[in-house]
Amino acid sequence: MKRIIAAFFNSVAGLRHGFSHETAIREELIVLAVSVPVAPLIARDLWHLLLLWSVLLLLLLTELLNTGIEQVANKVTREYADEIRFAKDCGSAAVLMAILIAAGVWALSLSEYFGWLQI
Repeated sequence: MKRIIAAFFNSVAGLRHGFSHETAIREELIVLAVSVPVAPLIARDLWHLLLLWSVLLLLLLTELLNTGIEQVANKVTREYADEIRFAKDCGSAAVLMAILIAAGVWALSLSEYFGWLQI
């Protein structure tokens, strides 16, 4: 149980550090906070609500992993290296994919809610 509690506090520390030092994480946490009251208004059912929140959590998860990759890469070397650039580019590409997934789910949900699209 001690290990689980320690892991929880380490995770909270990671979120706190990300919020304090990374603009992208701060923006994604704000979007997630805004989605808490908005998503229930547009969701058709509980599964839809879970999907709306999950894609934003997936985006935050991806951004946190990307930040971790960048921090480790910067610690390894500040000099230019193709391998470091590739690792950072892959992390950035993962964030882009998560953004596209989240944007697609939310755009489709909002389109359906406002009657722009009938499914």
